[in-house]
Amino acid sequence: MSGEQEKSYCFKIENKFVVKSGCKKRMWRSLKQILTAERALPWPNDSILYYSINAPPTFKPTKKYSDISGLPAPYMDRHSKLYYSNAEEFATVRSLPMDITAGYLQLRGASTLVG
Repeated sequence: MSGEQEKSYCFKIENKFVVKSGCKKRMWRSLKQILTAERALPWPNDSILYYSINAPPTFKPTKKYSDISGLPAPYMDRHSKLYYSNAEEFATVRSLPMDITAGYLQLRGASTLVG
């Protein structure tokens, strides 16, 4: 090879894949860093960006979890509006005082007051 220079490539094996990187160190950025950098650039007003795309509302019902144990809760107490998953939790929910019940509802973000 007279006069020609050979290109040297770095090969790195990661997770059984060969990555040809050209001996350059890449800086991996999180999605938050990418969005921050994208917001700082001067974009036209009509451009579509990652942070400007709105997802449509879901048609799936939200999952309900027990306020006591955190397990999936198919039941809700009519009086206290707390979710429970089995008969033992129902007995616990019924025996709770009003201020504890209000605390559970506040933690869950339920805006209705018990009364």
